[in-house]
Amino acid sequence: MNFNDVPVSNPPDSYLDVITPLIGTARSILERGESLAAITFVGNFATKDVQPVLMDSRSAQSKDTTATAIRNIAHAIKADFVFMIVEAWSLRPDKIRKAEEILDKYGSIGASPYAIDIVSFTLETRYGTWVAQCPIKPLGFSKKKKTITKPEFRLFKEIQGRFTDLLPEKEGEQPGEASTLH
Repeated sequence: MNFNDVPVSNPPDSYLDVITPLIGTARSILERGESLAAITFVGNFATKDVQPVLMDSRSAQSKDTTATAIRNIAHAIKADFVFMIVEAWSLRPDKIRKAEEILDKYGSIGASPYAIDIVSFTLETRYGTWVAQCPIKPLGFSKKKKTITKPEFRLFKEIQGRFTDLLPEKEGEQPGEASTLH
């Protein structure tokens, strides 16, 4: 399924209250002309504990190590959410359907002429995973300063990858079972 085929659906307000200032900080960093460090915030609502974890993506092994560290912290603080902010490449919307063809031809999205710089926001909760991808655009006429628009999140009930299923199971919850979102 294409990312843009999933309808826009904001996370509940309790999550937005926590992640909106983090999104604002990411925007401010770009607007100062700096690059974003890939970072994850692991949080528990009851204790108000939010732990930042810098992400290392230099190799498959370092990504696995980072995912394990995030999972361990999430279990240690009995986390309710994991929120990732990553500067990345994506394909222009008009080229998404040709992703496999582009990867075969260029070897990576970043090496293709169709790559765009984005900030990816991923919020894992017990109710599903919300994802937003915001294109990075120049700020005014500056070549160094950039900005992003307000993220439009999309809810994914089933998502896979090394940076998924990071939250601990809640007491009384069956493995893989999420509570009902009210």
